[in-house]
Amino acid sequence: MQNLYVSNRGKEVEPSPIRKLVPFADEAKRKGIKVYHINIGQPDIPTPPFILDAMRNFSNPVLPYGPSQGILELREAIANYFGRYEIDIHPDEIFITSGGSEAIFFTFLTIMDEGDEVLIPEPYYTNYNGFANMAGVNISAIPTSAEDGFHLPEKEVIEKLITKRTKAILICSPNNPTGVIYTKEEYEMVKEIAEKYNLYIVSDEVYREFIFNGESPYSVLKLDTNPERLIVIDSISKRFSACGARIGFIATKNKNILQNVLKYGQARLCPPTVEQFGAIEGYRRLDEFLPSMIKEYKNRRDAAFSVIEKHEDIFALKPQGAFYAVLKLPLKDADHFAKWMLSDFSLDGKTVMVAPAKPFYKSPHKGKDEIRIAYVLESHLMKEAIEILIEGIKEYKNKGFS
Repeated sequence: MQNLYVSNRGKEVEPSPIRKLVPFADEAKRKGIKVYHINIGQPDIPTPPFILDAMRNFSNPVLPYGPSQGILELREAIANYFGRYEIDIHPDEIFITSGGSEAIFFTFLTIMDEGDEVLIPEPYYTNYNGFANMAGVNISAIPTSAEDGFHLPEKEVIEKLITKRTKAILICSPNNPTGVIYTKEEYEMVKEIAEKYNLYIVSDEVYREFIFNGESPYSVLKLDTNPERLIVIDSISKRFSACGARIGFIATKNKNILQNVLKYGQARLCPPTVEQFGAIEGYRRLDEFLPSMIKEYKNRRDAAFSVIEKHEDIFALKPQGAFYAVLKLPLKDADHFAKWMLSDFSLDGKTVMVAPAKPFYKSPHKGKDEIRIAYVLESHLMKEAIEILIEGIKEYKNKGFS
């Protein structure tokens, strides 16, 4: 039988490194082992009931196409949401997408041509690689390190990475996968670089309110620069604990970007209709659930680190935000270790699933001894999961692995 052609584009898009261990986890479960999932940012906090009620109460006899740019009522609710942070943005400057993923992809397609480059601090959200490959653009990694808390390097380090094909800097704060929150000085440095080299600043602000150090939520839309160079991408997935709703958005004052994004939006017709009504209710009633949610994630972080900090051979700085942390392990191959934890290890019939950190790096030599954890389980379960992880590290080393 003849083999049919498959595009190089499809071959080059990387499979999700966060999900690639799922078959190992499934096999462990078939053996009767309980698997604690701290590998993926899937919250277990219930979606606020009034968000679900707003979707259930959709009463039109026909579920129609909606506007390609999203329902006006939702864009108005998001504009009002930004107003709470003293950010003036018009509903027409907001474009609703099918999740934050589509927001990133549409942005890449709109601001870069094939072969262009975007600067992103590494480690970074692994799916940026997939979006870049699909858009035909290249990621140039800005180096950061665990020892420096994953903060940005000096301006000169970043400037050396800029070429004639560089079109944008993408930042994510609070950050996935590190939990770092960039300082106002770091934002100002990024602004100065963008102005000097005429670059866009793309800001992934999915975790905007997930802050544990007492600071107020921040957005690049507050930067004192040409507003047309600023693009925010966002999503309700984590803020509303509604990952499956697939509602995100792009916010920018750049009319050219919005006009071109609209073309992509028209090609895919519209974002999910019913879920937008849930999002409207979520933005209107944010104060009824978000403060307690942030407090809960802080408690989970503290529970995890109450165990981590007792073990000197694990290096990790307590993250300031989001709900992730990168741990540097006393091992050479975190990828093999993560598989081994699922296939060969259990403690009292339990094990943990983590995400090897190497795929979060562009640089091939980085992240081999690191994992990302997501503290998305209740505090007592997070403590137990970390204790199992540590016992797994001990046994892994005792068996001669390193």
